[in-house]
Amino acid sequence: MGERICWCSKLLAFLIFWRTIALFPRKSSAIDTIKAGEFIIGSTQILVSSQENFVLGIFNPQGSRFQYLGIWYKNNPQTIVWVANRDNPLVNSSAKLTVNVEGTIILLNETGGVLWSSPSPGSMKLPTAQLLNTGNLVVTESGSENYLWQSFDYPSDTLLTGMKLGWDSKSGLNRKLTSWKSANDPSPGGFTYSIETDGLPQFVIREGPLILFRGGPWYGNRFSGSGALRDTAIYSPKFDYNASAALFSYDAADNLFVRLTLNAAGYVQQFYWVDDGKYWNPLYIMPGDRCDVYGLCGDFSVCTFSLTAECDCMVGFEPKSPNDWERFRWSDGCVRKDNRTCRNGEGFKRISSVKLPDSSGYLVNVNTSIDDCEAACLNNCSCLAYGIMELPTGGYGCVTWFHKLVDVKFVLENGQDLYIRVAASELDTTKKKLLVAIFVSVASFLGLLAFVICFILGRRRRVRDNMISPDNSEGHIQSQENEVEMPIFDFTTIEIATNGFSFSNKIGEGGFGPVYKGKLSCGQEIAVKRLAEGSGQGQSEFKNEVLLISQLQHRNLVKLLGFCIHQEETLLVYEYMQNKSLDYFLFDNQRRSLLNWQKRLDIIIGIARGLLYLHRDSRLRIIHRDLKVSNILLDNEMTPKISDFGMARMFGEGQTVTQTKRVVGT
Repeated sequence: MGERICWCSKLLAFLIFWRTIALFPRKSSAIDTIKAGEFIIGSTQILVSSQENFVLGIFNPQGSRFQYLGIWYKNNPQTIVWVANRDNPLVNSSAKLTVNVEGTIILLNETGGVLWSSPSPGSMKLPTAQLLNTGNLVVTESGSENYLWQSFDYPSDTLLTGMKLGWDSKSGLNRKLTSWKSANDPSPGGFTYSIETDGLPQFVIREGPLILFRGGPWYGNRFSGSGALRDTAIYSPKFDYNASAALFSYDAADNLFVRLTLNAAGYVQQFYWVDDGKYWNPLYIMPGDRCDVYGLCGDFSVCTFSLTAECDCMVGFEPKSPNDWERFRWSDGCVRKDNRTCRNGEGFKRISSVKLPDSSGYLVNVNTSIDDCEAACLNNCSCLAYGIMELPTGGYGCVTWFHKLVDVKFVLENGQDLYIRVAASELDTTKKKLLVAIFVSVASFLGLLAFVICFILGRRRRVRDNMISPDNSEGHIQSQENEVEMPIFDFTTIEIATNGFSFSNKIGEGGFGPVYKGKLSCGQEIAVKRLAEGSGQGQSEFKNEVLLISQLQHRNLVKLLGFCIHQEETLLVYEYMQNKSLDYFLFDNQRRSLLNWQKRLDIIIGIARGLLYLHRDSRLRIIHRDLKVSNILLDNEMTPKISDFGMARMFGEGQTVTQTKRVVGT
């Protein structure tokens, strides 16, 4: 009898032993699923996706005594992309993960207390939880590929490839990112990043209820003022917007990890993984500059960012607090100069290339022409401004604003036209200028036609003779054919293109003088370099630059479209470079991150190709002498263009040495 009891005891112990072993994760091979009724105990890796891209496990933030259930990249530094129990951390690593018969994933502590659980999808047949290669933790029913629950619907601070941000009526979910409290504390922080649909859909970063950043409204086929959200070789953004959904997502290039993260400081950054160097390379950051700070300039004003932010009142408005405005305190914004804007002969003035105002308090009418849109706004005295949007299905829609115009900035990419309601007094100024210009033009044409023709011919001869002056002691380049085949622009054309050389069109300034952005009547964008009055070396630089660039053609040299000499005015007209100059990126802490190492290498190679052409391959041998980052311009594809040849020297064939008495740049 005693031997039988002993044998039974040993058998019971043996069964308990193997049952206990079954509770531990298998070490021999990675598992990516948990079936209903199974318990897995672990402190690090609990599940590993089939291709070993992602891990579900328990992690301990640096310097913290708490542990969390999260998902991270397996082969990269522990970059956490999702956290389950953000509000209820573990105090030790003795945790159990299970799936019950209703398909609920449950995290238990060592005493059996529930630390976190997923929403219950309801009773189902043989539910299974699985970690996919996308980083998505899903619950499925046996024999079905439909996700009854997925972690992608409940993001933490990171948006992965294939995840969606925004709202849809089918699920009733409004997905948004919530920052960590700090770099080492995954509990919910104070910042959120979401798509807000109170008006046209737009990305918004908030700190609590306060808006910190607004990404510009969806404008039919793109987000207004956002150069970051565009197709690249690395990733392709997508936006699904209709009556039942407003969802943003993106696809990444094959075999490339891309993530978008709202960090603990309230900045949104997009990264991609550089496998060769084992580091995350930033693609962009939002906010990107001080003009991105929501409402920096107050109501009815426009922000321009060069090296610093500058605010200007919209046309027809003036500073509400002039004294504060002079001290660069712009938050009070601007007020109308003339309030007679209701059936008093008022009209509209256009502001081009701007991020459209906050779309709260807007109205959209589809399939509306520009003229009908203007008429609709004009007939409603509460309408402050209007714009035209391209519809995804084709055609145009009319957008009108009624409450206030706030958070408007000039942008280089994806800018729109905004038409602002102004009093008749503002229109009269323009009309008077136009009448004077027409009168002068007609009078000149009728009375002085012959004189004008002679004057133009004589002026061209004087320009040519002046540019090929025999005084070449300082190495200023002369034309071998004694002529310059370069278009001469009319001063009035340039003045109209640059909006009268307005401050809002000014994009930079150098030793030569200010540079303005302009747009010709044909639609071509130009950059106009205006010789500053009293510049001692400006005239010689001007001659040098026109004579030289007119004879050089290369994809890495800036293209000179023409020039203008009008009384005391001397101007050079170039092709417009959307991304400004290289120093605009290198010397800004945020924009610098947009230049990854591959992009920097491409820029260096482009500059080298331009120099090789100047030094060896062109029919003229040119030494630039003032090569610096501010003289390297970047087009919309970030192709470098060498510019500013005012101090260049031309060497003769076989010449390698020369002398100069003049101090030059580099």
